[in-house]
Amino acid sequence: QVRLVESGGGSVQAGGSQRLSCAASGATDDDFCMGWFRETPGKAREEVATIYTGAGSGTPYYADSVKGRFTISHDNAEKTLYLHMNSLKPEDTAMYYCAADGPYDYCSKTTEYNYWGQGTQVTVSS
Repeated sequence: QVRLVESGGGSVQAGGSQRLSCAASGATDDDFCMGWFRETPGKAREEVATIYTGAGSGTPYYADSVKGRFTISHDNAEKTLYLHMNSLKPEDTAMYYCAADGPYDYCSKTTEYNYWGQGTQVTVSS
């Protein structure tokens, strides 16, 4: 079992920055897929960014809506996933969830995530 706990959400003005953290505990493995997803009422869940925590993992994935503004990273020693968000826009307002699963050889759009955090709200005001 893997437990994920997000932190770092809150309110910020447009153009500002915020960093989300996701601390993982339990049966984690270095060869995991981990990612950030977001949800807003009335819209489908969006895969924001994902990263493979194993060696030779390739490049992280970013949704087009956040490319160039968000950066995903993972600290293997601390088992913590981060999402650095810059140039925030009101449309980035959402509940952000951390997700993980593995072990996998790589991550893709079809990767199944069975472990989810409780979510952290990000609100960007104009």
